[in-house]
Amino acid sequence: MTKPVTPTAPAKDWKKKRRFRQAFARMLQKVGKRSARHADFDGRLESVAILAQEKLGDAILLTPLIGNLRRAFPELSIHVIVFSKAVFDFFSSDRNVTAVHNAKRATPGYIRDVLLHRFDLLYNTKDHPSTHFLIQSILIPARIKAGIANPFHEGLYDQLLDITYHTHIVTKNCALLGLLGIDAPPETCRPYIPEMRVQPELQSFADSMPDRKFIGINISAGGPLRYWTEEKWSALIDRFPDRQFIIFSAPQDRETKLRLETRTNVRPSVSTRNIYEVGLLVRKLRLLVTPDTSLIHVASCFAVPLIGLYREALQDLTRFAPYITDHTLIASPTRKVCDIYVDDVARAVEARLDVRQEI
Repeated sequence: MTKPVTPTAPAKDWKKKRRFRQAFARMLQKVGKRSARHADFDGRLESVAILAQEKLGDAILLTPLIGNLRRAFPELSIHVIVFSKAVFDFFSSDRNVTAVHNAKRATPGYIRDVLLHRFDLLYNTKDHPSTHFLIQSILIPARIKAGIANPFHEGLYDQLLDITYHTHIVTKNCALLGLLGIDAPPETCRPYIPEMRVQPELQSFADSMPDRKFIGINISAGGPLRYWTEEKWSALIDRFPDRQFIIFSAPQDRETKLRLETRTNVRPSVSTRNIYEVGLLVRKLRLLVTPDTSLIHVASCFAVPLIGLYREALQDLTRFAPYITDHTLIASPTRKVCDIYVDDVARAVEARLDVRQEI
């Protein structure tokens, strides 16, 4: 019998913040209401400002929109407004982007290039009320402002795109293309990673990897509830003594990576310094096994088959699922990824290896 769950302090804090954001949005709806609404987008399109979400995985899932905009409008001035350093660095490397601006740094440059510049179109990619995103939506001048339909967005945008909550984030981002009359089939919406600086030793390691021979394992995750345990990773590797593995990890998990690399069927690898370097290795893999992190979306960039380990959270399994790549998703019976059984993951690995023929 399942025991009732007592709300934890973080859960209570999250609900409190949500109530504040909603109340703040209601206030903005009164003071920042748009004077007119437009049935369709019309007129010139020379500049666009896109409010990008804060995490690296979100940035990868925004690239299909940016890539399609660049292909459809080669001369378009694409400005990305960011709210974190990681996303700033990511889009600063993207040749499809004209300029990247950090909204949390009200520098003279930000005021001049964003707040005092009038864009043809502004797009808020969030589908729920966000204090920072709503403030910027009001402050940034634009002839047309578009967002995702939400009761707390009504009156603040000229265009609200009606998309169900559990729609994949790539599809939500690319909904703007329909507003602009751009046809974008799923394959044209495959995400990508901008080219970044590569360590010579990492490039040499990637070049030495035979294609489609290694199974990649990512041991890192974005939060404690999304981690699988070192013991379970070890047990999974031991189930496949005739297979070769490489380990991915964030810097804070390097010691765990080094311990796992002492196994005879694990090839020690160069530690990556950016997401582009990760992509150089992932693209060579036969299969990737990873918790629900940005590496899910790195695999999607290169159509690499993967097994994703998810919490019992429908929004994670739908909105942030792998995009147009072969995959198996394993959901924990609880809110913790660590409660996924080794047997379940091992069976999924076996099934995936059987699907693809040896190269």
